[in-house]
Amino acid sequence: MRRDVFQAIADPTRREILNMLAPRPMNVNSVAEQFDVSRTAIYKHMKILIECGLVAVHRKGRERYCEAKLEKLNEVSEWVEQYRIFWTAKLDSLEHYLNKKQSKNQ
Repeated sequence: MRRDVFQAIADPTRREILNMLAPRPMNVNSVAEQFDVSRTAIYKHMKILIECGLVAVHRKGRERYCEAKLEKLNEVSEWVEQYRIFWTAKLDSLEHYLNKKQSKNQ
């Protein structure tokens, strides 16, 4: 199954994992220790983040370190931006209409 960035950030646990990894890489066990769920559950979340390209795993000796690759979130940002532009234009138009109507009533 092909996963995308939107699927990855749909889950609050995965978003929290990304928040933890954003400032610095962490080993997998350190990430798992921060959650009150099984390590297996965290590994499944990590797998989805890796498949989507939001996390990369590097080995250092016997440890596996996870690093956030936040550039992939640009896809989400671009998608949201089109709706921000749309709604900004609509709200600006409404404001203009209301100001015009208010001016006529005074």
